[in-house]
Amino acid sequence: MTLVMGGTSAATAHPRRLVVNGRFLSQRVTGVQRYARELVRALDARLAARAAAGDPWPAEIHAPPGSEPLPGLRHMVVRTVGRRSGHAWEQLDLPRSAAGAILLNLGNTGPLLHPRQLLCIHDAGVYTVPESYSPAFRGWYRLLWAVLGRRALRVLTVSGFSAGELGRHVGIPADRLAVVPNAADHVAALDPAPDALHRLGLEPGGYVFALGSRAKAKNLAGLAAAMALLPDPKPPLVTAGGRNERIFADAGGLAGVRELGPVDDATLKSLYQGAICLVFPSFYEGFGLPPLEAMIAGCPVVASRAASMPEVCGDAALYVDPHDPADIAAAIARLVGDPTLRADFVDRGRRRATRFGWDISAERLLAVLDAVEPRGAARTA
Repeated sequence: MTLVMGGTSAATAHPRRLVVNGRFLSQRVTGVQRYARELVRALDARLAARAAAGDPWPAEIHAPPGSEPLPGLRHMVVRTVGRRSGHAWEQLDLPRSAAGAILLNLGNTGPLLHPRQLLCIHDAGVYTVPESYSPAFRGWYRLLWAVLGRRALRVLTVSGFSAGELGRHVGIPADRLAVVPNAADHVAALDPAPDALHRLGLEPGGYVFALGSRAKAKNLAGLAAAMALLPDPKPPLVTAGGRNERIFADAGGLAGVRELGPVDDATLKSLYQGAICLVFPSFYEGFGLPPLEAMIAGCPVVASRAASMPEVCGDAALYVDPHDPADIAAAIARLVGDPTLRADFVDRGRRRATRFGWDISAERLLAVLDAVEPRGAARTA
């Protein structure tokens, strides 16, 4: 029974409505943006099926001016809102356009002034490896998380490891955290660029590959040191990934490394498929998407025995001590010299990758949304 006071309902049923923070559509695609893009596509498919079954979740993506489209959507529409960009758009334009809706933020940040939102924080690196980030970057993120960690309806993250880290460093209780993992099945759908290796002057099976930003926690300097320990003739080390001096505190060059910078998806798949192995020597990761992508593409993986990597890779990686270049070099040398071992880890990787899927993650996310806003829920206007 609805309680009526002074002719106005004290609680009024409102149709549920979802707005996705589309700032990721204005940013270069790295792991966080990949997560947002693929998870939103999978969520869109689930919401379309719900609507067809008579259980609608009206949803839109609100994006800043100049954003890229997101092809393949069946249920959501992308709306350009506001006039600003970057943090100013997120803090000022977005909460106005999303008024009255649940706001879903998938890229570590969200507006301080929106009252009803979910926030995905991918890792606690600004606390645990602060030297990887510029002072301004880590200060802003710590402020945001201190506020939104308390105010958000739920905080999402990408692994059990990250959930523990956010509880420890940000103080978010376990009952307000939900794990919605990354996946890599988008790689299976990609066609590799047929001329990529030739264009880049690389031989199939003739190089070691690494993918990631230039944050110190990625440990590319340690990997370069490990490569120097390999006996001659040693394969070249090829890296892909962007630099951003405004974010990462270590963006200098590495001696003896072929740095490609950012690459498109088709080229990336070709790089995975042509590599002797992917080496992922990070000191710290909230999830670590490249190993899973490599597994899908049939590339053996060498990974750190640290942070989230064992949780993600299971028995499908050769593990190393990221602080020990000699240990990293020994694992690479094993794969270089043993085709049977490489084939074994290719098989293990493909099996491991089936444990993750964007559709699985979208179902987990939808369960969280249903919990915070049940169908037909009554709430104050």
